Amino acid sequence: MHYRPSLVPTATSEVIMAELKRDIGLIGLTFISVGGIIGSGWLFGPLLAVQHAGPAAILSWLIGAAAMFILAITFAEISAMLPIPGGIARVPQFSHGNIVSMAMGWTAWIGYNTTAPIEVEAMLKYLAPYAPWLHAADTGDLTGAGVFVALVFMLLFVAVNALGVKFFTHVNAALTWAKIAIPVVLSALLIASRFNAENFTQPDGFAPYGSQGIMAAVSTGGVIFSFIGFRHVVDMAGEVRNPKFAIPAALVLSIIMCAAIYLGLQVAFIGALDPSLLTNGWAQLNFGGEGPLDAVIMSVGLVWFISLLNVGSVVGPFGNGLVATGSNARIALALSQNGFLPKRLQNLSSFGVPVWALALNFLIGTLFLLTVPFTTVIALNGAAIVLSFAVGPIAVVCLRDLLPDQPRSIRIPAVRLVALTAFAIATLIVYWSGWDTVWRLGIALIVGKILLLIRFRGRLDEMDLTEAVWLMPYFAGLGLISFLGQFGTGALKQIPFGWDILLCVVFSAIIFALAIRSALSDEKFMKYIAEEEILDPKQPVIGL
Repeated sequence: MHYRPSLVPTATSEVIMAELKRDIGLIGLTFISVGGIIGSGWLFGPLLAVQHAGPAAILSWLIGAAAMFILAITFAEISAMLPIPGGIARVPQFSHGNIVSMAMGWTAWIGYNTTAPIEVEAMLKYLAPYAPWLHAADTGDLTGAGVFVALVFMLLFVAVNALGVKFFTHVNAALTWAKIAIPVVLSALLIASRFNAENFTQPDGFAPYGSQGIMAAVSTGGVIFSFIGFRHVVDMAGEVRNPKFAIPAALVLSIIMCAAIYLGLQVAFIGALDPSLLTNGWAQLNFGGEGPLDAVIMSVGLVWFISLLNVGSVVGPFGNGLVATGSNARIALALSQNGFLPKRLQNLSSFGVPVWALALNFLIGTLFLLTVPFTTVIALNGAAIVLSFAVGPIAVVCLRDLLPDQPRSIRIPAVRLVALTAFAIATLIVYWSGWDTVWRLGIALIVGKILLLIRFRGRLDEMDLTEAVWLMPYFAGLGLISFLGQFGTGALKQIPFGWDILLCVVFSAIIFALAIRSALSDEKFMKYIAEEEILDPKQPVIGL
């Protein structure tokens, strides 16, 4: 029997939910997602994709967008019904309790804390030709002055976010318009200037490397990783006006918009290439030390556009760092609500912003910037964030059972099949990130487990151990498959390509079934959900 909880918020949740300002509308939320998706990766994505798949990279982008759409709609159903800050860290609390929510929140938090340092270093690398004093000539590392400039940019991310979500949304919207306009205008100019249709079938046909090449572009070619920025919608859900409509609409619109931008740029890039560059095949296509888009722009005579491209090279990572800083503050807030981080992080400023969380994240980001090698930070970033995505597909099914009568503004058809597919996609993305990333992620999880035991010292009876029974097999199995698989430095490559994907899918199905069976009891669910004054019994239902 299922019980409808009595929605009596605690004093803590009353303060937080009352002071968070729901100032983000549909356009602002869509731009937060688009701003998170489109960074600086579009500058190299077209080349990396065709090196793996040839002209069939077009299909790779379609597959990547479809896969991420399936994953995103699981969060759309949940976040529209439970519009809470830091949803990726908080939602698992209502489906599997504190251990699962803290484990997934911890991985997301670690990943987010690496984003601002990564984006700042990317900005400074693009600025290097104009400010050579930012980097040491012999090693390429940041100089003392370079570190100072990096910290100023990171403080700027914090300052913009600290002035309130409305101000942040306006700044991000302005940046996102530029991030959209530059690749769109470039695509149009390239197609108008030179479009060699024969490049789509020559020298070795449309799909010279077959289905394996298409999937390789999706995985190691960076296609799938280009879409993971949609997560910011989930984290900012607690500050959205009309979340029942705005959240699912923003997720769908942002993925469609970004897929169109990436696809258009890929078509324009292929068509603008000089056929002589393809003599040795797509895998050997390169432009020496020059950026691929820079080289193509120069070859078609659009020299004046280089300046705009340089602007995009800086605006892209700046926008990503700004959005990630805001999202990460909500993740820290959620972890504080879960009992993992100090309660002080729940304090909000007069602007309705978790300023203590912003300050803590700035300090941790500074530590990453100063002490961890750049390549290690990049390796940890994507997988840590994507691993936390795995809870969405599981939670959407569990909440159908725990809240069967709660109206939903979006209801996924064949939810178990869609959720299983989404969970397999999340697992594959972590696997594709490579063994050299996965083992670092494992260390981060071990550190998180130690901190969790310290936090619950003397209160182990309060830990939801039974509901977390699927976590250890999932982490261990994923690590073993990665170690024996095809991706990353140090992987043994014992599982052939294709079979490794099949193994990940079968493994995902087993873990998915175990996780669904391990959901919270009705009594525990009532206890946790009663702390949030968020359910609206009058909410209409819209079928997907």
